[in-house]
Amino acid sequence: MSDGYTCFETKMDGGVATVTLSRGDQLNTMIPAFWDELPVLVRELDATGEARVVVLASTGRHFSAGMDLAVFDGGNRPHKEAPQGHVRANMRSNVLHLQETFSALEKARMPVLAAIQGGCIGGAVDMVTACDMRYASEDAFFCIQEINIGMTADVGTLQRLPKLIPEGVCRELAYTGRRMPAAEAKAVGLVNEVFADHEALLTGVQEVARTIAAKPPLAVYGSKEMITYSRDHSTADSLEHIATWQAGMYQVSDMAESFTAKAEGREGEFDDLLPFRGGVGNGV
Repeated sequence: MSDGYTCFETKMDGGVATVTLSRGDQLNTMIPAFWDELPVLVRELDATGEARVVVLASTGRHFSAGMDLAVFDGGNRPHKEAPQGHVRANMRSNVLHLQETFSALEKARMPVLAAIQGGCIGGAVDMVTACDMRYASEDAFFCIQEINIGMTADVGTLQRLPKLIPEGVCRELAYTGRRMPAAEAKAVGLVNEVFADHEALLTGVQEVARTIAAKPPLAVYGSKEMITYSRDHSTADSLEHIATWQAGMYQVSDMAESFTAKAEGREGEFDDLLPFRGGVGNGV
């Protein structure tokens, strides 16, 4: 993997890649470098095939205070004298770039687990809703901050959050900008579990990650693909998709090893996903 990230630190241990937001003193605000680094980092992890699970963690008091103000210019400031249609087209392209940063988490072959402490604000909500699961410490809270600064959230929260929690609750959060505490987030299904503090949170999420990493990676990949596909398609289309997947990706040896390992009282031994070159999921 590439070294020298400005906003992240990475660690690989037993198939679990821990990606940690490393600017805790700056509240892990999402500066311009963040938006370039995260998708590259995720795609590199995905491309090697070695990471069976990603844990997205953070440092400091807050998970992330969201988008840094420098990002809001969207590269348009140098072009402020250009025709407005051109400026607005450029802005649209910038928003799509920001969206793809978090879509990379959703498109990756391996599950991504978010470990959230303190504030998860604005763009951070966009980010964690693109993860497979979310876990929080008791002091965590979630806030769709965009409404509080006079704009509509545009990087994924309003598209993904209504599919994770009741629509009415999502609308309330989006319209009021209030903070949702961890206990409420668990009650409505936004987070899987709440832990006493940051240390317990990281320990607990790593335990879940190791459990997933011990399963056959191809079967986990298929499960992620099917759940995400089914979210966005009809039941009939989704059944068609899994039938086609199984026709090509069903791995008899993984099933045999699962039964053998259980009979012998040991963990199964499964091959990593194959590495590939190019973008996420190209398989080239």
